[in-house]
Amino acid sequence: MKNILLPTDFSENSWNAIKYAVRFFENLDCNFYVLHVNKLSNLAVNDSPLILNQDAIDTIYVKPTKQKLRNILKRISTLTTNHRKHKFYTLSEYNFFIESIRKTVDEKHIDCIVMGTKGASGLDKIILGTNTADVITKVKCNTLAIPENAEFTIPREIAFPTDFSLSSNLHVLQPISDILERFKSVLRILHINKNKVVLNNDQEKNKELLEDYFNHQDFSFHYLTDKKIERAVQCFVESRDINMICMVAKNLNYFQQILFHSKVEQISYHTDVPFLVLHEKNKHYG
Repeated sequence: MKNILLPTDFSENSWNAIKYAVRFFENLDCNFYVLHVNKLSNLAVNDSPLILNQDAIDTIYVKPTKQKLRNILKRISTLTTNHRKHKFYTLSEYNFFIESIRKTVDEKHIDCIVMGTKGASGLDKIILGTNTADVITKVKCNTLAIPENAEFTIPREIAFPTDFSLSSNLHVLQPISDILERFKSVLRILHINKNKVVLNNDQEKNKELLEDYFNHQDFSFHYLTDKKIERAVQCFVESRDINMICMVAKNLNYFQQILFHSKVEQISYHTDVPFLVLHEKNKHYG
């Protein structure tokens, strides 16, 4: 039984992530936990915290939240979901967002967080919304981020950008192996170098480790040279019709450049292609 956390802020963006999760885990036994967090910061006026009694908190926050969560369950019931395999639960927290996510991950033994992401606009031109960025950097749990324009499609082609600097714990890659097995997908291991591609001894050894690890599955290596990693990923996604991008959070060099740079022209993968961020010390799923 897989335990999947679905944070929601009741936006269409988060609803899109719920729809994706239901399809992605369609044939697996799953407990889905739909979580809404009422942020403590909402209880402030002019930066001064409001002192409310429990009755007031229930009236202003708890009851409306529970009604909205019930409405989400009604919407879920209209989806073509596997009712025998999928069970849905609602959770309402009243805390700081990341603390609530961590607490739920621990208490419910969460295998994967699936959440919507929408890039900010204006001056704060980052690829990820703040909540998603915080979750994948501050919560040690595998996270599947679903961009605003992404619709579920079987992930036939999965890109795995890597600089071949792996940790000794290859178990972190188990979710990729599970997905390849379940969907009969092809893994495209992508190495991007700012200059010409020459691997050092450690990188060559790690490349061989990857070959061994995925030896029962369909995979291939690809090498691109570009001064901007995110531009190279965009070219690759377009040329190969990639349906999902997987990254290891510890692989900071690639991870930060692909997810945490400013928007640049002609970079659209972050609005269309789901990306799976893997953490060590997390149970596998998929």
